[in-house]
Amino acid sequence: MAEFLQLLFAGLTIGAVYALVALGFTLIFQASEVINFAQGEFVMLGGMVTVFAYKAGVPLPLAALFAVALAVVVGVALQRLAIEPAKGASVVAIIIVTIGASILIRGIAQIVFDKQFHALPAFSGDEPIRLLGAAILPQSLWVLFGAAVIVLGLRLFMERTLFGAAVRATAANRLAAELVGIDTRRVLAFAFAVSAAIGAIGGILVTPITLTSYAVGTLLALKGFAAAMLGGIGSPVGAVLGGLLLGLLESFAAGWISSTYKDAVAFIVILLVLFVLPQGLFGRRAIERV
Repeated sequence: MAEFLQLLFAGLTIGAVYALVALGFTLIFQASEVINFAQGEFVMLGGMVTVFAYKAGVPLPLAALFAVALAVVVGVALQRLAIEPAKGASVVAIIIVTIGASILIRGIAQIVFDKQFHALPAFSGDEPIRLLGAAILPQSLWVLFGAAVIVLGLRLFMERTLFGAAVRATAANRLAAELVGIDTRRVLAFAFAVSAAIGAIGGILVTPITLTSYAVGTLLALKGFAAAMLGGIGSPVGAVLGGLLLGLLESFAAGWISSTYKDAVAFIVILLVLFVLPQGLFGRRAIERV
């Protein structure tokens, strides 16, 4: 029982991070139908910028705010300088653009920072919480709580605010949204900004547990994409549940089979979704703009 609970909490913790990355994928896809493979780099920026700002003497909360703000600037720059000029290009071309952006961000991070792994102090100490024989790190609760607040806040914003309605209108039909006076260019920039902020916050929350480096974004992007595919690309609920499920699959595979195969779970999930359930768990069989 203790082992099961230990793997369960570990899976939910890392799954919450995957869920945030998948949510970033989904938000951008809904607004622009772009698959942004630079999403993992926002997680990396959140962790690395916070680490180095904190080491430079900046208080941790201010360092975290600075990291989120910088990620937002990078996200908007990506949309304005790379995605928008490629408007009308094929899906494959846009994907290549985002992969190129990911390589560029990672290369700059390698130069500005270093190649080492770094950690942040846990927000509430390192003393584990004991529950039925399992040890739960307080930072895991921060990750889960933070992810829940982000998901709930984003949902309320989309459903209760005028700008959220503009985002949903743009996602439903960009041309129709423009015809009724919605500034879709601003909406798309907002989608990239929010997805960047979500990724950065995820990186900040998880760094005290998993460490971070300039190269962590690539694997996180792959796993976030796998989670989004599993839940159904374009479905926010699917992105969250897909991320949690992928984290649980990884955790139990590492605990009951071998940690050697932990990272292979994401590849297996992508292949199974493509061959068995292309629309994902909560996606539609065909995405059609009318």
